[in-house]
Amino acid sequence: MNTKLFSRLVFALFMVSTAALAADGLPLVVVKPHAVDLTFPAESLVEAVQQATVGAQVAGRVLEVKADAGQSVKKGELLMRIDAREAEEAARAAEAQYANAKVSYERTKNLVAQKFMSSAALDKARADFDAAGANRAAAGASQSHANIVSPMNGIVARRHAEMGDMATPGKPLFTIYEPGGLRVTASVPQYRLQEMRRVTTARVEFPELGKWVAATAVKLLPTADATTHVSQVRVSLPEVPEATPGMFARVHFVIGQAEKLTVPAAAVLRRGEVAAVYVQTADGRLSLRQLRLGDAVGQGEIEVLAGLAAGDQVVTDPIKAGISLKDLSGKK
Repeated sequence: MNTKLFSRLVFALFMVSTAALAADGLPLVVVKPHAVDLTFPAESLVEAVQQATVGAQVAGRVLEVKADAGQSVKKGELLMRIDAREAEEAARAAEAQYANAKVSYERTKNLVAQKFMSSAALDKARADFDAAGANRAAAGASQSHANIVSPMNGIVARRHAEMGDMATPGKPLFTIYEPGGLRVTASVPQYRLQEMRRVTTARVEFPELGKWVAATAVKLLPTADATTHVSQVRVSLPEVPEATPGMFARVHFVIGQAEKLTVPAAAVLRRGEVAAVYVQTADGRLSLRQLRLGDAVGQGEIEVLAGLAAGDQVVTDPIKAGISLKDLSGKK
């Protein structure tokens, strides 16, 4: 026997066997046509609006680590200390060169005043003195870069170096983000661009958190990727404490409204390709009704194409309904 046909027969027998059982104390919703948002979904990732990667500016071994991933930090707070003895020696050498250039400049200036040297020699001594001063300032700045401090108030998203690692100029050490400002970036295919230019509202779904939030702004970026032919859409979020950069999210862009008969997605019971809901009849009994479903609409709702009528009472917790049916079956 065909597997699909067999599953449908089993499901039909199950519906008949449960149709006469009474339902008491189950959560219900009365279905009826109502205005729902028409949306199209797009996969996206959460990212921070304000984020900084702190890198090393001097070479040296990491001597001390004061912060770790997930830690809140203040602007100017010490995050890491690098062994900067090489920078210290360079600073001392620059200081000595500066002192020597200063003495040479003063001596040359006196000799030029006594007409023992030309003004060209004074110009060269002045240039050497200025260069030595600039070199001293640069060496002093490099020495101060041994202490790595936070450039902003935020949370450490990632630490890229461990104690004992060798830091080199340009090597990332910390990634810090400001938790109050998050957004998601979604990729939209080219054929959707015309309707996307009219989109002003969206809802963002966090499947792992079981949470939906309304976007505060939707911005279509003016460029498209030459390889994939998709455009980026930035969707600003309100404050979502549980969300972190890199988390998966799904953006539902609202493109219009329509009257539809819907049922909560959580109320749908699925057996292979067959979908059904528990319906409480007028005499208080429970019936398992097979449905033909359309697309997901609104917020956690699914369009019903066939199987339900306006005014039907649907059980929103099919697991609890199944438990109730087992209990009632055992009593009979």
